[in-house]
Amino acid sequence: MALQGIDISNWQKGINLDALAIDFAICKATQGASYVSPDCDRQMQQAMKRGLLVGVYHYVNGAGVDAEAQHFANSIKGYLGKALIVLDWEQGDNAARGNTGYLDSLVAKVKALTGLTPLIYASQSVFPWDIAKKHGCGTWVAQYANNNTTGLQGNPWNEGAYSCDIRQYSSCGRLDGWGGNLDLNKAYMDAAKWQQFAAVGGAAQPAPTPTAPATGVENMDALDLVAGVFRDEYGKDDDRRKALGSRYDEVQKIVNHICSASAETLAQETWAGDYRNGSERKAILAHRYDEVMAIINGNVESGQTYTVKSGDTLSGIAAKFGTTYQKIAAKNGITNPNIIYPGQRLKI
Repeated sequence: MALQGIDISNWQKGINLDALAIDFAICKATQGASYVSPDCDRQMQQAMKRGLLVGVYHYVNGAGVDAEAQHFANSIKGYLGKALIVLDWEQGDNAARGNTGYLDSLVAKVKALTGLTPLIYASQSVFPWDIAKKHGCGTWVAQYANNNTTGLQGNPWNEGAYSCDIRQYSSCGRLDGWGGNLDLNKAYMDAAKWQQFAAVGGAAQPAPTPTAPATGVENMDALDLVAGVFRDEYGKDDDRRKALGSRYDEVQKIVNHICSASAETLAQETWAGDYRNGSERKAILAHRYDEVMAIINGNVESGQTYTVKSGDTLSGIAAKFGTTYQKIAAKNGITNPNIIYPGQRLKI
């Protein structure tokens, strides 16, 4: 089970959460020892009224452990028991950056004041896995493939590279209902697990257990490895075989297919969703990308297509065009008609 959602701050002041097709919203509440996000309570009240799962976060700035913890705890009293809480550990505007001892003490103080075990948010490159493990904190990891705009992703680009409770995969998300960028996240839990994190005095036991990022290739998605091969990250011949280890045959088979298959075959497979979207597709198809997209774009011009929007269902799309969801699924190689994604282009 997984959930899709956003995190917001006063940069998204006035956002109408009723208009977004999301499962959860995590709102910035405080920063340092005195700042309170002006739009936080409005955002939280709207989210809770709608029935979204909610969270609140504190941006750590190194103003002092006791002062920051007390400010955060005092500011979120009304949300305790309803929202999970997060400590946002970043490098910018943080006098304590790099000092994990500060974070260690802050986590302990926040736990003591609120009765909740906070999640820790940080960039993958500096994530304090040891602190999270020590305190039993949930892990919220930020890592982006690029700065291209994207919708919600069922399978983010780095899925499987390491375990975490929430994965922030883009800061350039675009969703129907809001005209600007949004941080997009996938939470690896169901509503019951979310509420467990929010339960005051409850034993929040993150699932999965925090682990450091995998150093090898065993847990990486095959298509990510294929893109790496085309970027020459794994060398050639024996060097590639050694670098990919037990994944070599699987990955090389896909590489060989992309290199040797006809453009028409690759176009059909792309239509079926085999090679993802946007910049990820370009990285996977590599030198074949332009010729494949020329065929796809030609088909778009000559055939009827539909771009999936947030909240769409396959049966609803079928009804609009006077067809059946089974026919659309068959034309697009969709094996599970309950799963479609905003931005996905369907042949009708």
